[in-house]
Parts: sequence; C-alpha cells; structure tokens
Amino acid sequence: MTTVFEDSFDRPPGALVASLPPDALAVNPLLADSAGAADGQIYAENGGLGAAWHQAGTSVWHIEAGRLCGQNAHNHGVWLRKTLPVNARIEFDAISDSSDGDLKAEVWGDGQSAATSLSYTNATSYLTVLGGWKNTFHVLARMNEHGTDRQEIKIDPSSDDPREKPVTRGQSYHFKIERTDGKAVHWFVDGVEYLSYPDPQPLAGIGHDHFGFNDWEVKVCFDNVKVTPLP
Repeated sequence: MTTVFEDSFDRPPGALVASLPPDALAVNPLLADSAGAADGQIYAENGGLGAAWHQAGTSVWHIEAGRLCGQNAHNHGVWLRKTLPVNARIEFDAISDSSDGDLKAEVWGDGQSAATSLSYTNATSYLTVLGGWKNTFHVLARMNEHGTDRQEIKIDPSSDDPREKPVTRGQSYHFKIERTDGKAVHWFVDGVEYLSYPDPQPLAGIGHDHFGFNDWEVKVCFDNVKVTPLP
C-alpha cells in the first residue's frame, strides 16, 4: 500500500456490483470472495463488504446501516486485503451494542488467520481490545491476547482517568493505531494514548502486513476506516 485507503461502508447490504466487466475476475481474482463468487455477485456473497475485505472462515460480517458489523464471530475476523507497510496509521470508529464492550482490531497480521481453539492465543498480529473480558480490561497484545507480556489497563468505572473507563453501549469510539519507527505500536482512543507496545522483534513484512476487525460474541460495528502509509 502506497496511498491512503478509506472505506465508509456506505453501500446497501447485499448489493450487486453492476459495473464489473465479464472478465473482471480473470484479471483480478481478488474480486471474488472465498466462496468463489461469480461476476456481479461479490457484494451479495460477501455480506455486502465488497472486494477489499476477506472474512476468515465465517460469514457473520456484513454491512448494516452503513457500517461493518459482526456478532458471534468467535475470533474469526474480517481482514482488509490491501497490505500494510511497516509504518502506517490506521483509524476507524468502533461501536459496541453491548455493555460487555469488547471492541477488537488486529494490526500487522497475516490477513487470513482466525482462532483455532476457544482461546485466541495464536494470532499473527498485534491486538487492541477496548473493554475486553466483559469490560474489565483494555489490552494491547502481541499475537496472544492472554499473554503475560500484554500491555493492559484495568477498568475502574469510578476513576477520573478516561483511560480506565468502561466501554459504553452505543457510544462511538475513534481508534488510531500507528507505528512510525518500525518497532513501537501506539494505540489512541478519542485522541488519548491508551497503550504502546515497544517490540524488539516487530511484526512486519510478509505474514504481518494486514489489518482487520475481530469479535467474540457481542454485536460490534466499525466505520470510517482510513489507513495511511507512513515513511
């Protein structure tokens, strides 16, 4: 990726792509989803997501009211097909439809993996989780969201520190995740830096060059994605 990518998800769910030429899939196989959609069926077969997104072994992700939503994904996420450079800024809005919170994103992952067991201990990415574990922790982790090396904030509803507040159902949170030096990942929510992860063995290059969203059980929605390559 060398230019800015943006997606507001402002398209009708289940819409067909009417403008694809007959040989579009032969020219660009990425226009077909994992189910092998035919010409003009990409949106319908991929939950309305479009050709830029790939669902990892699930079909729960879909477009709803101009947002990308999922529920009961059980750590089978949705990945942006475009590859990330080593340094990038990733921004989006996130909303939980539950008092359990659990707003999760993956950055610098492989673009196709999903959990293979009940616990997501084998991710290929850094994971940001706002209001995880039933709204008890905010977490920035490397490949294992349960790992002892994860960076975390314990939630305290009575705290005056905005970083310790739980996720509020229906509230939109603006995420910004960026890496500028090839090593440290920084995570901001509504303009406030929550956590950072300095990594002496940074995830980068093939197998660690994609971004996506994830979910356990609650309904979550994402919107206004903007990915900016950085030098």
